[in-house]
Amino acid sequence: MASNRIKNQHLLWRAGFGPMAENAASLDDFPTQKLWELLIETSVKKPAKIEVARSLSDGLVKGVGEVIRLEKKSPENKAMKKKRRMENKEGIASLNLMWLDTMINSEAQLREKMSFFWHGHFATRVINSYFQQELLQIIRENALGNFGELLRAVSKSPTMLQFLNNQQNKKGHPNENFAREVMELFTMGRGHYTEDDIKEAARAFTGWGFNMQGEFVFRRQVHDEGNKTVLGKSGPFDGDDILTILLNKKETAQFITRKIYRFLVNENIDESRVKSLADDFYQSGYEILPLLNAIFTSDWFYDEKNIGSKIKSPIELLAGIRRYLPMSLDNDEAQMLFQKVLGQVLFYPPNVAGWPGGTSWIDSTSLMVRLQVPQVYSAKEAISLTPKIDDDLAMGTKMEETVRINRNKAYINRGGAADIEWDLIFKAFEKVKRPVLVEAISLSLIQSPKTVSEDIITRFSDESSREAFIKSAVINIMSTPEYQMC
Repeated sequence: MASNRIKNQHLLWRAGFGPMAENAASLDDFPTQKLWELLIETSVKKPAKIEVARSLSDGLVKGVGEVIRLEKKSPENKAMKKKRRMENKEGIASLNLMWLDTMINSEAQLREKMSFFWHGHFATRVINSYFQQELLQIIRENALGNFGELLRAVSKSPTMLQFLNNQQNKKGHPNENFAREVMELFTMGRGHYTEDDIKEAARAFTGWGFNMQGEFVFRRQVHDEGNKTVLGKSGPFDGDDILTILLNKKETAQFITRKIYRFLVNENIDESRVKSLADDFYQSGYEILPLLNAIFTSDWFYDEKNIGSKIKSPIELLAGIRRYLPMSLDNDEAQMLFQKVLGQVLFYPPNVAGWPGGTSWIDSTSLMVRLQVPQVYSAKEAISLTPKIDDDLAMGTKMEETVRINRNKAYINRGGAADIEWDLIFKAFEKVKRPVLVEAISLSLIQSPKTVSEDIITRFSDESSREAFIKSAVINIMSTPEYQMC
């Protein structure tokens, strides 16, 4: 049976981004139920907006006008278009780093962790930083609320409408992209609809778009008002009607619950548990917090098979290290480079399906980098990182992306260093006697049932003083394959 400490750390990793140095010493005795209640309490408040642009005309964003001009293939100066793309990319990079800092430092760990989940579920990639900022706020505000409300708000966001081409969805010339993805990826999943259902639903979503202020608009003049038949229901449906039909299908509750279970509990799905959770989720009208409560207060969530069974995503790894080791970075851009190399850049999912997760996070290159990250932070060590250039991600600016990466690479070679507040770590272990110090540090960092060799950690740690030993032991344990699991 898992110890109280391991249970608490399990909860903090799955319902948040891991424990902090300040609470490391208290996790042995703190009641797990009370910790869960505290996670809820600190996450109920409406989140402050993470803002990089105040409006579409703000300096970082050139807005819908740019999108429309690009769509119409205007003869606008090529250099100006490139400049605007770069401005938007810089805005999204700022949004990325600000949200990552929020994940690390916010008390609202549960809200930010579920926002991270929904960010991957409703995956979008557009060059407009204002649109991405507004979608992020929709997700963060609704992350613990009602899935139906979240679905409707995301579906009407300019980010999603642009990414899935619904701005071009018009009567007589329906665009099926949004209708297809809302069924396949956002609600029911594959196998529960037909191609005819997609075609008919696309007609219902005609007219959904956004205006020059980045607001949702229903353009009735291009909406198909005729009868449609979708999933056995017939009528003069519009987009809201289709979303209602999808929410009324129990397959939607099952699909969402299964995905949440995989994200929070275990990659190996227990279908009987998912069915029970999904039934309750459906009966509640898709209330998210009661579903999370059922998971995190269950005995089975804390089964040993579920603890340390999940490979940390790159964002979870980076955030978890920085939560445990409070630090200020010499250069925040190093965070962007680590994300690129490790394969998860916030606001740049590989496609509309989001990041696949699981074992896809690990290959020979990424594992080597993962094991070096703590060393880079703590010891100002040199590390040569050259991420693969994804021209789709670079959005046609491959040359600028190469220049930026080379600049970042040069900086990392000089040391992507951080100033770590080690006093908080020392305090967490001040009552631990030297013979069991490695064991205590290991228990606070490792969730995997595979133990780290105390002899090896000791052999490669600095024994010149107690403080030096704690520093080196913490970094050495964080640099093990076992630390990649949570």
